[in-house]
This record gives sequence, structure tokens and C-alpha cells, in this order.
Amino acid sequence: MAKQPISSEATSSSAALQIDPDNWFGESTPEHLSGMLRIAQMLELDEVTQIAIRHLDLEESSSKLTNRLGAEVTQLILGFKALELTREKAAHGQVESIRKMLLAFSQDLRVVFIYLASRLQTLRWVTQKEIVPEIAWAQEILEIDAALANRLGIWQMKWELEDLAFRIVNAAEYQEIASLLDNKRSQRQSFITEMVSILEAQLVASGVLGSVYGRPKHIYSIWRKMAGKSLSFANLYDVSALRVLVADVKDCYAVLGLVHHIWRPVPREFDDYIARPKPNGYQSLHTVVMNADDIPLEIQIRTQEMHQQAEYGVAAHWRYKEAAPSTASSAAKQYEERIAWARQLIAWKEDAWEQLKSQKIDEQVYVMTPLGRVVALEKDSTPLDFAYAVHTNLGHRCRGARVNGAMVTLDTRLQNGQTVEVIAVKEGGPSRDWLMPEKSYLVSHRARSKVRAWFNAQDAELEPIKELRPIKEDIKEDLPEPSFLLKPSKRKTDAGDILVVGVDSLMTQLSKCCRPVPPDEISGFITRGRGVSIHRRDCSTLKQLAQRAGERIIRTNWGQSSDSKALFSAEIQLEALDRQGLLRDISEVFAKLKINVIGVKTLSSKGLASMQFSVEVPHISQIKLALTALEDVKGVTGARRK
Repeated sequence: MAKQPISSEATSSSAALQIDPDNWFGESTPEHLSGMLRIAQMLELDEVTQIAIRHLDLEESSSKLTNRLGAEVTQLILGFKALELTREKAAHGQVESIRKMLLAFSQDLRVVFIYLASRLQTLRWVTQKEIVPEIAWAQEILEIDAALANRLGIWQMKWELEDLAFRIVNAAEYQEIASLLDNKRSQRQSFITEMVSILEAQLVASGVLGSVYGRPKHIYSIWRKMAGKSLSFANLYDVSALRVLVADVKDCYAVLGLVHHIWRPVPREFDDYIARPKPNGYQSLHTVVMNADDIPLEIQIRTQEMHQQAEYGVAAHWRYKEAAPSTASSAAKQYEERIAWARQLIAWKEDAWEQLKSQKIDEQVYVMTPLGRVVALEKDSTPLDFAYAVHTNLGHRCRGARVNGAMVTLDTRLQNGQTVEVIAVKEGGPSRDWLMPEKSYLVSHRARSKVRAWFNAQDAELEPIKELRPIKEDIKEDLPEPSFLLKPSKRKTDAGDILVVGVDSLMTQLSKCCRPVPPDEISGFITRGRGVSIHRRDCSTLKQLAQRAGERIIRTNWGQSSDSKALFSAEIQLEALDRQGLLRDISEVFAKLKINVIGVKTLSSKGLASMQFSVEVPHISQIKLALTALEDVKGVTGARRK
């Protein structure tokens, strides 16, 4: 099924959005939606969400969907389809940015629940049919989707996403741990039954009402603990575990005292997540004890309410919307608090619960480059803000933009999930209009600073010449052509000698905008306080300076360098098909030509690599040799001097 771009008006557009069953590894749409519905029912999601899942296959306009199902259901359906498509377009390797984007993309977190249900159902299908997908696909589910479920506190989805994805990512380790669990299953079950009986008897004797049962351990969590603590399976403390549910917090600590009275606690294996909840709201007491035979046992103690939060997280609180009238006010307050908390999770910080509650809601917007790289911007950012966030020079040269393929004005407000393509000229600079508050072209302080810096640099070079001339008797104001002045002199710079005709005792410096290298044709421009700035004659910045102050241009050429080892910096831009060993092969080219590389910038996405190398060369001929050799490297599609 063809993918369609999602516009910023996705929720109100008349165009139908489509879902892509190709991502479901051959599972039919009815089977997939049926599986998603079972997951939603397991999480006890509200009826509106379940109705939306039943109708995800409808490919109708938003107006028709609204007429058929109502506005709330329609918003969930369109939101899910837009989120799915946005997730598909996002480039690999941006784990944290994608996590943030998935949460920020939807104002209604039920869209994220539907998305996670779809991911989990696909994993179940792949496992059931013994399909072997790409490891990278499963790895991203581990790093992004399972972590997202964890941040939302949905344990029921988290553990299953982790175990099933881990089974694909590391099949050998998965099978080894599964075999170890199976080999001792009957022995471990007998042990758990005995421990449950002992603890239940103590609860009854102490008058504490509570239920005790064995807690299943999940393979991925066992593997992580083994890897993280360098422990063998036999030395893990919590392969055998109990969970105790009681009425209130007071009873939690009472049970903890009983447990430590019955069995010997293990030092440094106690965690109080009731007093200090995890960032996702998880609360429980954790302790590890040794029985009389020195067999370790982990015990978790929590209230029923804490258990609901631990198992279902934010999803558990959607039922507040359907609370009875008598409790509607209290339930609504709790619901709003939970939603505010969930929005704060976008910040994705590992802070304590109390700290997290006090933070302001993250109001960033997440958009993508045409290659799928996620870019985080301030709320209400424009395509100009986006251009400057990608690269300062791209911002300076920006003249237009496409959002999801459609041309937009530069003051358009960007929204989550949009793909932004910058239309730039080859040379040029920003407009002063971009700094005018009433125009609303730029929101980002950083972008506005970049524009101001550009104009400050231009203004500095255009200050009156009289402020720069310490040797006035040698310069005659009535001469129309400064390039014919007398008294040539050679001024030495850190990059070699430059012959500047007509100016004596002034500094010279190589311009960073075009980085001239002998024997480039060059011209000089008299600046304020920085002497003569040397540019390549084809430099776009020099052309602009000539248009604004042509009288400041002076003729220059390269002198004979007294330093045979003088080096000049230059920039080489490469485009290539990404592959293993590409950077190594490119580095070998520079090494063979004895070119010193002093900086590298790389960007790789969806099989394409863009690389920029800062190099030092004595002569332009070295650059030409390098470009010829680089174009012969396997996969390189273009090499040029910047």
C-alpha cells in the first residue's frame, strides 16, 4: 500500500490516510487488528480506544470518519496512522530523539498506546510464525518501543516487547537462559510454593491482610542483570521471586519487617521505591533475603493501587474519564495530574519523581530532514529555525521550504512529525527582515544570534576606511582605483606570504568563508581593525562586499613563500553510498597523498553518507589529486572542494 505524506492538518484534512500492512510481515489486517484489540483489553483501555482499533483499516476522509464514528475516535485513528508513518520515516540510530518524538507527536497519549499495541502484535505474529526479521528492526523495538512502554510505566507491554525482541536480537542467549529456567522450573516452583506458605502464615499470625504469589521472571531482565553485574545464572538473586499485595502503605512496611524477621536480608539489595518512586511513577518495596538453606529470594511489596500503576502505568488512568458521578471531581483531578506528568516525560530525564513533577512541560517540536533525521526545535519554530538548526550556512542561504512536499512560507509554524526540506541558493546571506519581531521569521535565540553575527561581520568590514589607516600620507583619497597605489609590500601570515599591492604595514588574513590556497586567484578587502581579508575571487562573500563597497577591494596576488613547509586549510565535501570500511578507505587516500586531515564531519542515513573533511595542503594541486583519487573509492558518488 502506498505511503502518503501527513500534512500538518492531518487531523482535519479531507484526504484519507492509509496504514501499511507491509510492516506486519504477512499478517492480514483483520488478524492484526484483532490482536491489537486483545492487547487493549488486557490493558483495560477505554471503549473509545477499542473502537478506534476496530476501525483502523478504514481509508476514509476525516469528515466521513467523524460522521461515522465521532470526532474523538477519528482523532485517534488519524493520529495513529500519522504516527506510524512518521516513525517509519525516522532515520535509524536516533534512539532518544525518536522516543521523544513519539510522545510529543500526539496530544492524546492513547495514540501511543495504540501504536505500542500494534508493535507488540507484530512481534507476537513474528514469533508465532517463526519469521526471522532483520535484527536492526528488533533492536529498535528494544531501544525505542520497549523503553517507551517503560517510561509510560506499562509493565505488561514492556516485558513482552523486551522478551520477544531479545529473542530475535540475540537468539543464542535467549535460548540458553530459557533452557536454564526450564531445567529448574519444577525445583523452583516447589521452592516458591514453600516460601509463599511460610509468608502467608506469618501475615495471618500478624493480622495483616494481603495476598502472596510467585512472580514470573522475564528472560531479557535476567540477561541484563547477568550482563550488567557479570553474574552467572546460578548467582542471580532474583530468579525466584515473590510479590505481596496489601491494603495500604503502612502494611507495606509492616510486611517488610516480617520478611526481614523470617529470613536474613542481603546487604545492599533493598530499594524503597515507595519513598523514592521511579521516574515513571513506579512504587514498591524491593528486598532480597536468604532462607535457612542460603537460597536467595527476591520479594516485592506494594499496595493494590501501586500494582495497577506498575502493571498498566498511564494506561490505567484512562478509566478516570469514565468514573461514576460521585467521584468524578476527584477522578478528573487525578486524571489531569497523570496527563500533565506524562507530558513531562517527554523531557526524558532520569530525575527523581518529586523533581520530575516540578519540571515544566517540554514544549519542543520534532520534525525530520528528507533523510529522516529527527531535529528538535522550540515550539512554534519556522522552516528558517529548522535550516539554522541543521547548519548555519544552510540557514544563511535559505530562500524557501517544503513541508511534507508542499511549498510553505518561511514564517510557517512547524508541527510534530513533519518532514522539512530547505530550498537554498548557492550563495547569499540572510535578510534583515528575519530579525524583525513583527515578521515572526525566527523563534530560536540561537538562529537569531547567527543572523546578527553575520550582519555584525559584514558591518565590521564596511566601516569607514579612515579609521583603519595608520599610514595616511601614502593613500590619496581622490584616486579612483586603489589597486594602482604604490609601495607594494609582502606581509607574512601564519599561512605563508601574500603580496598585497598598494598597502603598507597592514595585517593580512585568509578568509574562512572560501579558504584560498595557492595559486587561487585572490583579492583583498580592507576591514575594520583586522587589516586586509584575502578572498578567492569567485567567493560569494567577496561579491557581496564588492556590490556594497567596491572601493574597498584591492588587487592582491601570492608572493614567493619563504617557508617551503607552509600549509593552507581547505574543505573537501564527499557524498557516498554508506558501507562498512568506507571511512577507512577514504582515510587511506589522504594518507597516501600525505594530506593531513584536521577535522571530519559525517552524517549517515538510510544508506547515504555525507562527509566533510578539513585538510591542510601546501598547494591546490594536492586538492585536485585528492578529489580525483576520492572519486575512485568504491561507493563515492561525488567529491568537491567547498
